[in-house]
Amino acid sequence: MTEPNGNIAVRCSGCGVHLQTENPELPGFIPEKALDREPVICQRCFRIKNYNESSSVTVDQDEFLALLSKIGDKDALVIHIVDLFDFDGSIISGLQRFVGNNPVLLAVNKTDLLPKVTNWNKVRNWVQKQAKEQGLRTVDVVLCSAKQNQGFDRLLELVGTYRGDRDVYVVGGTNVGKSTLINRLIRDYSDLEQELTTSRYPGTTLDMVNIPLDDGKAIIDTPGIVYPWRFSEIVSRNDLAAIMPEKPLKPAVYQLNAGQTLFFGGMARFDFIEGDRQSFTCFISTALNIHRTKLERADDLYRDHLGELLAPPTRENAAEMPEWTRHEFRIKRGSQSDVFISGLGWIKVNGDEGALIAVHVPKGIRVQIRPSLI
Repeated sequence: MTEPNGNIAVRCSGCGVHLQTENPELPGFIPEKALDREPVICQRCFRIKNYNESSSVTVDQDEFLALLSKIGDKDALVIHIVDLFDFDGSIISGLQRFVGNNPVLLAVNKTDLLPKVTNWNKVRNWVQKQAKEQGLRTVDVVLCSAKQNQGFDRLLELVGTYRGDRDVYVVGGTNVGKSTLINRLIRDYSDLEQELTTSRYPGTTLDMVNIPLDDGKAIIDTPGIVYPWRFSEIVSRNDLAAIMPEKPLKPAVYQLNAGQTLFFGGMARFDFIEGDRQSFTCFISTALNIHRTKLERADDLYRDHLGELLAPPTRENAAEMPEWTRHEFRIKRGSQSDVFISGLGWIKVNGDEGALIAVHVPKGIRVQIRPSLI
């Protein structure tokens, strides 16, 4: 059955969007001959699922905020899932004003990326403090790993504790592991066989997906909000694998003198401008080469070797990325700080002496100083 607007009165079971057979450029497109397929999924989800292809179709920011604002009118438990590797870039600032008085459970995914010797109590305390600074009131924090299936038993236990007679809304940025968590909830709380589309590409879930639970309530998966300040939103599909770590981070320590520069492939540049000789620890994907040079040579090196010695990106892909912007910071003496680059990782300042540093990244990428995570 087709509605007046051309939509079919059926939603994609992968991403939740209304299906339509008219326009391949719009969300929910499905070729007519595929309507008999089980499960019924849009062409985009079919390609992600079978060919790991990405798609440029994403939900509009205003649409997302309109969807989010509906949660405050409901009696619901909200699970906000964030990426520990990109915590400051994936937390939804202002979430509290959208969810009202509903309880928020903070699920911090990708713990498998941190070194095995990490003090998890300190990480948990750090997360609570950072969330509080963002104005987020949480009933609990769960550190978990979708990839290793760790922490989910605890999360499900807490869902049972806080849910009561409520629906469960799951919110989060793109690529934070939301669909993996939802699929685990489906397996544990519902008798549905169909799972959501999971993909490393931004914007996989386009509309709210209602998953009925055995007790008549539902899990509602909201679209992954696309944040323009994260590296994952601006790099090409080929370069995404290099910046998004799949394995535990191997901290790389560099002893630097003032006047030295580190390049992270051709994605970002870190200048140590002024200060005593000290060490900096880089927490980035091992697939990204770090190149050290003198600050006075850095501009020429970037101009002459971007896409070759300084890669990724390739020269071709670099042409598609925004121009670089320079961010300068003075690290206070004894401050225990990280220089955080959203979607790329962070540089821990190990010295207590203080320093003047600068970071060069594509325009729009978030760079900030924060208390050290590790």
